[in-house]
Amino acid sequence: MNFGKKIEVFYDFFINHGAYNTVLLGLKNTCIIAVLGLIIGIVIGTILATIRVLPKNNIIVKILDKIAGLYVSLFRGTPIVVQLLVFYYVLMPLMSLHLNSVAVAVAVFGMNSGAYISEIMRAGILSVDPGQMEGGRAVGLSYSTTMMKIIIPQAVKNILPTLGNEFISLIKETSVVSFVGATDLYVAFNRIGSNSYEFMVPYIVMALIYIVLVVIISIFVKIMERSLRKSDKGM
Repeated sequence: MNFGKKIEVFYDFFINHGAYNTVLLGLKNTCIIAVLGLIIGIVIGTILATIRVLPKNNIIVKILDKIAGLYVSLFRGTPIVVQLLVFYYVLMPLMSLHLNSVAVAVAVFGMNSGAYISEIMRAGILSVDPGQMEGGRAVGLSYSTTMMKIIIPQAVKNILPTLGNEFISLIKETSVVSFVGATDLYVAFNRIGSNSYEFMVPYIVMALIYIVLVVIISIFVKIMERSLRKSDKGM
């Protein structure tokens, strides 16, 4: 079968057999999992990073630091596929939870991303001039207020490109959610290939969609970087 015929077969299944509906569902799920996973990851990562940079002045902070370190090691030390399978097939039955596959993927991707973002955020916090903390404390702000209103906003500016890379990684990693039955782009195009007995064109189109998503995210991150640089110059 020549390439032109392959395209015709793909077009027939994509349009005439309604496969585009599955592709749109897969694209929607991919975006939902990546976006919500990143948001959850930023929240978890910020909390973990803040704990890990706290002065170790008392036993509670030391215990929290150990727990945070264990969390990071656990999620960074195991493949995300294993985390998905353990959560879906082990933890959910044990805890009598009833979540759909997309919700499970969002939760696992969020927790996994939180471990990586915590290290990114910690590096960003440590890159801020220590004089910023001293200045905040000198004008009467508490440690937590100084951290939330002065240190973390500056850290986010420093790590924005790295957060963009983390979002891109999440988009690409969503291709494994089929292990727990979620429909993503890979599942959608694999179904087209299985039904048409022709995988070349579906996989090429799938790859192009991933590339377009990554390019859009990269452009968005660059726009945000320029905006932040302009706001810094205007201050």
